[in-house]
Amino acid sequence: MKRLRALQVVLVLLGLFYCFWGYILFDVLWHSSWLAHHDDALPMFLSLNTALGPCLLVAVKHPSRHRLMIAYAALSAFAHAGTMTIQSWEAAAHGMHRQDSPQDIVIFAVIAAVLLVLFPAREPAGSL
Repeated sequence: MKRLRALQVVLVLLGLFYCFWGYILFDVLWHSSWLAHHDDALPMFLSLNTALGPCLLVAVKHPSRHRLMIAYAALSAFAHAGTMTIQSWEAAAHGMHRQDSPQDIVIFAVIAAVLLVLFPAREPAGSL
């Protein structure tokens, strides 16, 4: 029961965190700041995680019914951490430094690890 409650707390916090990115996305698009910085990927990244936020909030009530969504959230966080790790290595190899490195790598790796550690068990077949 403690594990379920911990997962629900994590889902609420992460869902709200990702929903807040909707504000950042709106700001980036409204002011066209992605054009000035030649950062085409930022609005796409923000839109995917902004959409993930409400889905995680829906999963709070019955996490075992939303295992695929929770798995997607964990795997996308691992993918983000892995991509940023590679970009950091490449930047360092070219004598540059990524602005958000290594904070974003650590944050997304921790998000993924926590979601996988708290990953809900399957519901018994008759409980639906």
